[in-house]
This record gives sequence, structure tokens and C-alpha cells, in this order.
Amino acid sequence: MSGSLFSMALHLIVDGYNLLAQTSRTGGGVSLHSEMARESFLRDLAAYRQRKSHAITVVFDGWQQGWGTEQREHRLGLQIIFSRRGEKADQVIQRMAAEFGSACAVVSSDREIIDCAKAQGAFVMRAQEFAGKLREAPDLTGAVAHKELDRGEDVRPKRSSEKRGNPRKLPKALRQRSRRLKQF
Repeated sequence: MSGSLFSMALHLIVDGYNLLAQTSRTGGGVSLHSEMARESFLRDLAAYRQRKSHAITVVFDGWQQGWGTEQREHRLGLQIIFSRRGEKADQVIQRMAAEFGSACAVVSSDREIIDCAKAQGAFVMRAQEFAGKLREAPDLTGAVAHKELDRGEDVRPKRSSEKRGNPRKLPKALRQRSRRLKQF
């Protein structure tokens, strides 16, 4: 497969409970691990998938009360994985990041997962960052891109007088990250 194919069909690997904790609208004593909270969360992800057309795999922990084998199901256009008993979702996500490499993006705020995914060449978004993308209204790309970049703070480094180049331009790494984020 060519590199251009991957940029169109990016595989999104989501740390289920990690993102659910960020997006949760649960209240009144409803557990994050409840079926109701999970289903609402999965419907939100399915709506996001409809807007963006990325393949999405959501990985949940099943290691404490899970099955002896990894459980996989396809529902709402999503691949849902519950790790097997004795294995954490983190391990499944790390394994998938190694398998897909730069053809995937990983959504998690777990430091170990982030480090592993980056080492495999995957694009990484923190759960809080992606939670904002999940709540975005569809087809407001122009307005959203400006809102996303304007945080009211100057992210450009202070330059000394001997530096060359456009002082109003973001550093190359930040520009590249911004371009990748627009895919989501």
C-alpha cells in the first residue's frame, strides 16, 4: 500500500475507558464502566466516524472480570475490543500501534501508551484533545480550525535578533502537528 492511501484511511485506536472518562456525561452515580455509559460513548464515536470516515477501534479493559480470550465485535461501524482476562487494554493498544505504525493515530492520555505509540511512528492525541474533536459540530472546518489555533496565548518562541525566517510563523513541528490534527 502506498503512503497516500494511509493518509486518507487512517486507523484510529481509542483507549476506551481513558477517553470515556474525558467525555463522560454520566452523573447521579452512574459508573464509567456501566453498559449505559459505554453505549452512549460508542454512539458518539459512531457519529464521529460518520463525519470523518476513519476506521475506529475502541479498546476496553476486560482484564479483571473479562473472558479468557480477547473479545472483538463490530457494532455501529466500530471495532470494539475487550482485552482478555489478565491483559490490560494498554497492552492491546501498544500491540496494535506496533502493527499499524504510522498508518494509525492513538487516542489516550496514558504516558506509557503515548510513548510506545510515538516510538512506532503513530500520531498521538491526548484524550482531552480528541474529546473536543468528538463534540465538534460537523462541517465547520474553517471556523473550527481558527478557534483551535487561537488559544489566546503566544505559542511562538521568543526569537533573538540573529534568527532568520518569518517571526509570525509557528515552528515546523507545530505546523506539521496542526496539519495532522485537521484530519480529525
